[in-house]
Amino acid sequence: MKNIIITGGAGFIGSHVVRLFVNKYPDYHIINVDKLTYAGNLANLKDIENKPNYTFVKADICDFETIMGIFKKYKVDGVIHLAAESHVDRSIKDPFTFAQTNVMGTLSMLQAAKLTWESLPEKWEGKRFYHISTDEVYGALEMTDPEGIEPPFTTKASSGKHHLAYGSKFFTEDLKYMPHSPYSASKASSDHFVRAFHDTYGMPTIVTNCSNNYGPYQFPEKLIPLFINNIRHRKPLPVYGKGENVRDWLYVEDHARAIDLIFHKGTIAETYNIGGFNEWKNIDIIKVVINTVDRLLGRKEGEDMNLITYVTDRAGHDMRYAIDSRKLQRELGWEPSLQFEEGIEKTVRWYLDNQEWMDNITSGEYEKYYESMYANR
Repeated sequence: MKNIIITGGAGFIGSHVVRLFVNKYPDYHIINVDKLTYAGNLANLKDIENKPNYTFVKADICDFETIMGIFKKYKVDGVIHLAAESHVDRSIKDPFTFAQTNVMGTLSMLQAAKLTWESLPEKWEGKRFYHISTDEVYGALEMTDPEGIEPPFTTKASSGKHHLAYGSKFFTEDLKYMPHSPYSASKASSDHFVRAFHDTYGMPTIVTNCSNNYGPYQFPEKLIPLFINNIRHRKPLPVYGKGENVRDWLYVEDHARAIDLIFHKGTIAETYNIGGFNEWKNIDIIKVVINTVDRLLGRKEGEDMNLITYVTDRAGHDMRYAIDSRKLQRELGWEPSLQFEEGIEKTVRWYLDNQEWMDNITSGEYEKYYESMYANR
């Protein structure tokens, strides 16, 4: 049996990865390590919480002694490290928390893995430390007029009419890091530590940098679930600047599939970019979300466009991100499975069908529940 730690497994992306591994690999023991901050919610994993190959451990990745204890107790073979503070606006207000969690927390995980694995007779054999990062470490890309620009690559997910290339350059694995926010700076630093542990100690590491994810169980401070909920309640939809910023979007289950593939078949010490081949301006995504929510709620399509409210742009707001995933596609055969229109339909339906989950999050009731549950532990 392989014993795999997945950090941040009660969060958005983490819960999808935990569910995939628990269900797909019954001979693995999946240890979900999560601090249960505001973004962690065990309700995301109700369907697998009683599986015999799943264990939840409430722990802070910055607590090195506790993390060492987990490695020893469960004889850990591999780490999939997702735990991170991830909201740019929060990083602008509180950069210290982001440095502590994203940098020192990653260092705590790396050191625990190093001390545990290098003491074994087989040392690094059969071990792997997989660190999940973001495309934001690369900085920003230039914008050009999309008229007449042909997409440089095509997949099943990008063959639709809405795949627009807003420039000739894309994030590739060999680009120099140029982070522009405290969040992206903290993730860039953590990436460097992971690579340094390979180069210095020989630890078998892999790093991936992914584009914007969307889908079920995303904390509703992020654009798509926030706007779905606001449209439902007919609250304003705050749009930074003119909504011209471009992002590459990936359905979260496609990201989980990529993580599974890379964890098992990726080359040690390599970096892989994971993207949706799917660029959208924020304002265009918002209009698609409004039309979809209105239609599914039985309203006139586009009825709630008047909820769009333009607000002062975010400090240091990068104009464009776009991932080139061709290395992952070429070497491991991965590509996204859903076109955006299909993925957003599934996503909106999920949030509208799970309004109790959303209301529990937005009311803060879930945090009070976990505080009382773990108060005396």
